[in-house]
Amino acid sequence: MSEPSEPRAVVVQRGLYYEEFDTGVLYQHRPGRTVTEADNVLFTTLTMNTQALHLDASWSAGQPFGQRLVNSMFTLATLVGSSVAQLTQGTIVANLGFEAVTFPHPLYHGDTLYSETRVRSKRLSSSRPGQGIVTLEHTGRNQDAIIVATAVRSTLVWCEDAVSGAPQ
Repeated sequence: MSEPSEPRAVVVQRGLYYEEFDTGVLYQHRPGRTVTEADNVLFTTLTMNTQALHLDASWSAGQPFGQRLVNSMFTLATLVGSSVAQLTQGTIVANLGFEAVTFPHPLYHGDTLYSETRVRSKRLSSSRPGQGIVTLEHTGRNQDAIIVATAVRSTLVWCEDAVSGAPQ
């Protein structure tokens, strides 16, 4: 069997351009991410967070949740990070801000975080031609479908015509 000299098609993994975002659409990001003790301790110490609830198993056992909690900033970073390949890889200009970040239920070592994003709104930028503002609502659930984190994020993304022909 001979190999073709040229590929039939070339597919580039990228996020969505402004025009491709539709309000109300729900994106489910897979696979989920099972969080380990090592993840939590490494992230917590890398970010200089000395909170005993993340590091001290003995002390945490006597606290209301009875065990260490996954660092909520790790949960938020993983929640947003899981959306990148599907939504903003190579098409984002910048994160503009976060609002309404909540952690209604703790995430524990061994839990799996499943993430989804709903497009809340979008509008063209009035000050940056070729770019638009897309507001995303992220939700993270554990393996039992319990919501462990939510966040609303505003992003600045490219319009397709503004970057056509540019390497990705």
